Amino acid sequence: MELAIFLVTILAIVRASDATWCVCKSGLNDTALQKAIDYACGHGADCTPIKENGGCYNPNTVIAHCSYAANSYYQKNNEESTACDFGGAAATTSTDPSTNGCTYPASTSAAAGSSGSTTNDTSIQPSGSAYGLGPSSVPYNSNAGFRPETWSALWTLSFGFILIASLHCKA
Repeated sequence: MELAIFLVTILAIVRASDATWCVCKSGLNDTALQKAIDYACGHGADCTPIKENGGCYNPNTVIAHCSYAANSYYQKNNEESTACDFGGAAATTSTDPSTNGCTYPASTSAAAGSSGSTTNDTSIQPSGSAYGLGPSSVPYNSNAGFRPETWSALWTLSFGFILIASLHCKA
């Protein structure tokens, strides 16, 4: 019985931390937000939904478009922490930013299938990392794509199994 309760608790912890989105920070000037949009859209984000008549065009604000583009880029880069920086213009959140019929992808597969194409307008592609928005100097984490909180949950689960096994062996 203790094992069942423990497993349900651990499963709840792991599932609660599963979804992460990347959103642009409020209070920044439109120029900084537009640079983040330009970088994300020029480097693989699916920006079709934030174009005029797209499903996420409204609200037609720079910050809303920035958040959608940044999140698409973040999801397509397997939620790597370095893919949600944009020169300090964005940060991750566990709160779903989806609004009014505009669904923000919460996984790589959802981001890849949101419209089937990426925006490659040369008008929105900066050359290189001119704005310092590219990947940071943090080394690539090759832990099979697990985020730190997933590793933490796995360690907790392992410790729980060892603890339960030792209690049953003593009895």
